[in-house]
Amino acid sequence: MTGEAHGGRAAQIPGAVDREQVSGNVLVSIGALLLGMLLASLDQTIVATALPTIVSELGGLKHLSWVVTAYLLASTAATPLWGKLGDQYGRKRLFQIAVVIFLIGSALCGIAQDMTQLIAFRGVQGLGGGGLIVLSMAMVGDLVPPRDRGRYQGLFGAVFGASSVLGPLLGGVFTEHLSWRWVFYINLPVGAVALVVIASVLRLPRTATKHVIDYLGTFLIAAVATCLVLVASLGGTTWGWGSPQITGLLVLAAVLAVGFVVVERRAAEPVLPLKLFRVRTFSLTAAISLIIGFAMFGAMTYLPTFLQVVQGVSPTWSGVHLLPMVLGLLLASTGSGQIVSRTGRWKVFPIAGTLVTTLGLLLLHHLDQHSSNAVISGTFFVFGFGLGLVMQVLVLIVQNAVSYEDLGVATSGATFFRSIGAAFGVAVFGSVFAGRLGEQLASAFRDVPLPPGVTVESLEADSRGIAALPAELRAQALDAYSTAITDVFLYAVPVALLAFVLAWFLKEDRLRGSVMAPDVSETLASNPVERSSYDEVCRALSVLGTREGRHEVYRKISARAGYDLVPAASWLLLRIKRYGRVEPGALAEHSSVPLGVILDGARQVEERRLAVREGLDLTLTEQGRVVAERLATAREESLAELLGDWWGPERPTDLVQLVRELNEELCGSDREEPHEGQPVARFR
Repeated sequence: MTGEAHGGRAAQIPGAVDREQVSGNVLVSIGALLLGMLLASLDQTIVATALPTIVSELGGLKHLSWVVTAYLLASTAATPLWGKLGDQYGRKRLFQIAVVIFLIGSALCGIAQDMTQLIAFRGVQGLGGGGLIVLSMAMVGDLVPPRDRGRYQGLFGAVFGASSVLGPLLGGVFTEHLSWRWVFYINLPVGAVALVVIASVLRLPRTATKHVIDYLGTFLIAAVATCLVLVASLGGTTWGWGSPQITGLLVLAAVLAVGFVVVERRAAEPVLPLKLFRVRTFSLTAAISLIIGFAMFGAMTYLPTFLQVVQGVSPTWSGVHLLPMVLGLLLASTGSGQIVSRTGRWKVFPIAGTLVTTLGLLLLHHLDQHSSNAVISGTFFVFGFGLGLVMQVLVLIVQNAVSYEDLGVATSGATFFRSIGAAFGVAVFGSVFAGRLGEQLASAFRDVPLPPGVTVESLEADSRGIAALPAELRAQALDAYSTAITDVFLYAVPVALLAFVLAWFLKEDRLRGSVMAPDVSETLASNPVERSSYDEVCRALSVLGTREGRHEVYRKISARAGYDLVPAASWLLLRIKRYGRVEPGALAEHSSVPLGVILDGARQVEERRLAVREGLDLTLTEQGRVVAERLATAREESLAELLGDWWGPERPTDLVQLVRELNEELCGSDREEPHEGQPVARFR
């Protein structure tokens, strides 16, 4: 997580890198990166529906949470390292290494023989997964110019959205019709294709951005998180709350936290700059992000267990039952982000989102084995909708609250705390579930004789034993499981209410023009997506530019420059300024702009003596050069205005360079279309 120059920035500043020739088949390269992103994002959701089957076969229900937590902790800790090592040694090589590590972890998970092995191998998988996410998104900046980045990075957001839907379904299908091991084996052929394509097609600029990597800070923050997760998952179950082990872990966590603060004060490039916590909005947002991660991933881990054990649905149908929650999350997330970007008002969303999330948790608590499908689906939708209302906006709030130099690290910092919250939430939910399940089963069968070979301990370790019980005893066992799982959501209600209270203390500052809804990958990703300040602004401006890049943009810049030109005339003048001459007929053949629209623009520039004919071509007159220059300046000023106070007297040179490049690309592109109803920016 760094605010320093990223590879995308280096690739755009003249002289910063010695460019190789980038492969002309950008779509193939992007496709390979999307496969890598799919691997990492799918593994955050595909395992959940397989977990009840996994723990039944391998045992160790008490440690179910660690199958998820090990992946989350490893990927979260590894993300900043992958980003900076990619800057120093080249992202292509590092991406290939990340894919190999991820595939090794997947293969090992598939052959795991007990829960201890599976948890350890999930940690290996997480180390690779963190690299897949951060490096694939960073390489977009190496492959495509600033104007195109918004569109291509949007594809990665779409992959996250698709994986959130496909993950539970595929996990259920593989578990039911093949084996839970195929949840991990499926990564191998997909990863192999990605490796082959990356090796044969992808060509990147050579970058050599030096970093002082904060290894110690990264280790310490991961160690603190691990200690706290161990306390949450083992306290009250494996070890008593007052036991020497739990006390020792808490003391160790405190010592490591103090060490982290000391190290971060002195680090040249801290993994999490402490100065960010002096910004009240960042501190509040970090706390709310942690709580949202706590609720979201904790619930997503245990809902399939409720569906499969208590409701008796198959693994496949448990994935189908989760779709209303994912739908609610995506609808609210996308909608709230768009509304905020257009209106500039955002405070209502974290307040409403945390309140609806709290309501969703209460509704989840009231589910039982007799709840209908309609009630379950409605409850899941409400819970997902609440999460979606707040998740998208949190990243936007952070981006708006910090200085340009801290934009990148603050953006990834907000997601970092959600990742830690996710790991902590899964562990806490697991601890509560394991403790409550033991109590409920012991209470249900205290004075009831069980069939031979069936004990309370065996029912607690393997839910499949319920099927062997007589009907009257089976109902009691299901009630015990139902109560243990739904009580988990009740325990999470006060935590969600805390987020609701904190949201009221957020200060609703006016949004900068360049601050807009982040892509879905930043909303759904459970581990931080590390990008630099330059990358964040580049993404925002490029997306804004493509949205503005319609008929209306030329009307606006014409008015700003003080002319009443039709949009096609402004477009032609800017093209002639960039390329020296334009042939209207040939231009119509090579774009989807109707010939009549182009001829109308050409007629106006000729009538006003802004351009003259030289054979079939149009070239600028002296007056036309003045007008075209003013139009270009108007467009550059429009882009600069979007940056708000970041475009001050001391503005960084990389921002100046970015605005100039985008201005030239957006105002003189071969693929711009100025007529009504047609997009201006046409991408490769």
